[in-house]
Amino acid sequence: MALIEIIMPKMGESIMEATVLTWLKNIGDQVETDEFLLEVATDKIDTEVPSSHAGVLKEILVQEGDVAEIGKPICILETGTSSTADKITEQPEAIAAKLEEEISTLTAMNLNPVADTTPLEKSVSGRFYSPLVLNISKEEGISAAELDSVPGTGADGRVTKNDILAYLKDRKQPQSIGSILAKMPVAEPKPAKTATPAPTYAGNGTDEIIQMDRMRKMIAERMVASKQIAPHVSSFVETDMTNVVLWRENIKNAFKKEYGENITYTPILIEAVVKAIKDFPMINTSVAGDTIIVKKNINIGLAVALPNGNLIVPVIHNADSYNLIGLTKKVNDLSKRARENKLTAADLEGGTYTISNIGTFGNIMGTPIILQPQVAIMAFGAIQKKPAVIETPQGDLLGIRQKMFISHSYDHRIVDGSLGGQFVKRVSDYLEAFELDRKLV
Repeated sequence: MALIEIIMPKMGESIMEATVLTWLKNIGDQVETDEFLLEVATDKIDTEVPSSHAGVLKEILVQEGDVAEIGKPICILETGTSSTADKITEQPEAIAAKLEEEISTLTAMNLNPVADTTPLEKSVSGRFYSPLVLNISKEEGISAAELDSVPGTGADGRVTKNDILAYLKDRKQPQSIGSILAKMPVAEPKPAKTATPAPTYAGNGTDEIIQMDRMRKMIAERMVASKQIAPHVSSFVETDMTNVVLWRENIKNAFKKEYGENITYTPILIEAVVKAIKDFPMINTSVAGDTIIVKKNINIGLAVALPNGNLIVPVIHNADSYNLIGLTKKVNDLSKRARENKLTAADLEGGTYTISNIGTFGNIMGTPIILQPQVAIMAFGAIQKKPAVIETPQGDLLGIRQKMFISHSYDHRIVDGSLGGQFVKRVSDYLEAFELDRKLV
């Protein structure tokens, strides 16, 4: 017999931990390879985790409600593949490299501790910290008392990786004597600080008070963080969609009959965005400190409104490799699985640029918030019939045209008005140049 430590697998780009929702197996249960062991929640998605080995579940290392760190053991299986009882650990090298990189980055900040040296394991308040937060804190010489003073934005005031990194950046700045003394431990332990409490609301007996669900809390945190990280600027353009509308009306029935799919405007919009990204690759970027990362893959995120009012953004990876038929199938598939809560972690990772078709709600214009770490997002408004001046070789005429507003929000740290404005205009140009006699293949 052999004891196998099952490791929490990588869940997607930038995800370092997950909360255990439910164990699907009990102690003593037989587990097959690739059979689901537990259900977890990340800041992007709820998903099930399969077993990498077959065996009998002997011990659960991370209980329901606790946080499992990516790359660390979550349970132990007993297998019949060996006569020895040696424990086998499968530690992904990528996880160790990631942690080493983060610690090196923090060390490069050249920070100095200002509080006492009480070991972190003996936290004054008994507050819970993830292994990742503890590792970073130990590397930077942060004491238990000092760590207890760090405000947390996670569930129940828990300190997240972003919280500790933000604290370290502030800690780097020169501190006054008063601020240093304020962090010194006192004789009577104080309760741990948590996130700023929400203002109390005195209801009048007729108002309904609704507690945010977990997804809504995460959306709120991410939107606030994005506005704090990136200075948002917006550009707008009004686009003549007449050719696109006429073409779609002419082929939609035949398309449905031949391919079994409804063709909406969304894949046509995505196609135009992809073409424009190829013309302006600096839109397909992200920011890392004082460096700019230009993405080679064009992965388009598609904002989808869920039946419960929440929002999720599945990704069409390598969107430039699909024709209009392929984009239609991908859009329909991702949208359908999003509304049925059947997306996987892989469906949500790696986005480099995002679009939102707010026109489906009858909105004519909007200023969407950038999905970090991307640097831009585009919103397409409702298509409306409007009187417009039509230029012809014989002179200007007045006619009825199908018009749509496009809104482009971008990160002014690296995208100036020139690039942001040219990009949205190029998308508009591609849509206006859509050929009425275009063939699908």
